[in-house]
Amino acid sequence: MSTPIDPAAVVAEFIDAVSPYDPDPGARPVAVVGVRTALGEGVFPLSDHVVRAMCRALASYRDPEDRGTCVECGGRHLDENLHCQDCGRLHGILGQVIAEHAARVAAAAKAEPTGPGGPVDPGEDDR
Repeated sequence: MSTPIDPAAVVAEFIDAVSPYDPDPGARPVAVVGVRTALGEGVFPLSDHVVRAMCRALASYRDPEDRGTCVECGGRHLDENLHCQDCGRLHGILGQVIAEHAARVAAAAKAEPTGPGGPVDPGEDDR
């Protein structure tokens, strides 16, 4: 089990990281954010610079679990093997190879001549 993260400490750490670059450090705060959890709490006055930094950070964030959208159902639950947990489709190169092989097998089965007992073995005599 991982160590719990204190959201108030995370906000304070972010503010501390970007505040030294504020071009107008004495400016009046444009927002006040309060965070209260079982692990801690804090009230943080935010400058325009910090708010803009948060916006840029959120805009550039990419969740490591985001593996794209399923082309079959539009779901966003692709596992690490690009297998859609919603509809079962397999994506990526492996998925394409499997889909093409399945299509070839289905086409061959459809085109295969059949006799009364099933497919005719090309090595059998018709006697």
